[in-house]
Amino acid sequence: GSMIAYNRHNWTSQVFAFQGTVLRRVSSRVALVALITLILSIIKIASEPETLAMIPALKDFGWIDSLELSVPKLEPIGHTVLGLALGMLMAFRSNAANTRYWEGRGHWGMLTNTCRSLVRIGQVWAGPADDLARLVSAYVLAIKQTLRDDRDLEELTHYLPGSVYDRVREAGSPATCLSRFIEEWVHEKQVLGKIDTRTAMVMQQLVNTLVDQQGACEKIHKTPMPFVYASLIKVSITLFVFTLPLVLVHTASLAAPAMAALAALVFFGVEEAAIEIEDPFGLEPNDLPLEQICATIARDASQLTKI
Repeated sequence: GSMIAYNRHNWTSQVFAFQGTVLRRVSSRVALVALITLILSIIKIASEPETLAMIPALKDFGWIDSLELSVPKLEPIGHTVLGLALGMLMAFRSNAANTRYWEGRGHWGMLTNTCRSLVRIGQVWAGPADDLARLVSAYVLAIKQTLRDDRDLEELTHYLPGSVYDRVREAGSPATCLSRFIEEWVHEKQVLGKIDTRTAMVMQQLVNTLVDQQGACEKIHKTPMPFVYASLIKVSITLFVFTLPLVLVHTASLAAPAMAALAALVFFGVEEAAIEIEDPFGLEPNDLPLEQICATIARDASQLTKI
């Protein structure tokens, strides 16, 4: 995920953007709503007595009279009430997705800070800690791959000796396996007398914090929005958007297709945006920049052992 960097003060670049927006995903559905509305608008106008009087040639098409086409009329009050209820549902949906996104970013921020602290204490109290820095760098990469359901651990070969890499690759959870190697590093230094018991306990707490953040990210990744909500929201949006043309063709005439398309864009768009960010660890344009965060951790861990 290469999170999109943008100038938050520049309206133009955001209003006319296409890459990273919901347009790519919802354009076909929005176009369908606009097309349905356009067809209904044409039928309504063609079936009106004034139109038939103005364009006598239409009477030559016998099928227009024989079909007796008419567009059912829905009262706007129904969509006004439903729109309010749907608005509250969409607000809940957006908040739930955004909370998961921000929570995910918080966990990766905590991973970054904890890795820095672990390597810093290891280097100062029991240096050299080059091997610890490499273990920590591999650990966050393993978390990244786990959160993407990707078993390709090729990146880890840059940081791990062959024997360790083989054990990590065969493990059910590579990151959990690496947390044990980090713990063993701390234990080994204590056995050698390089760090005292108190410092070892501080480092153990930091390892525990790493594992807590790993588990919290796995929780977000493996627990989607409950199906009962996801289904309700999609059904509600579909009913609202596809019945809206029956209101608009009677009240907005030729502007109806544009208005229906705009409503469809808002409702479908909010839902698609929520779907994209509720699992923020993937490779979609608005997901978290995990590659950059892992690279930052590796750089800082390496620098801490060289100061």
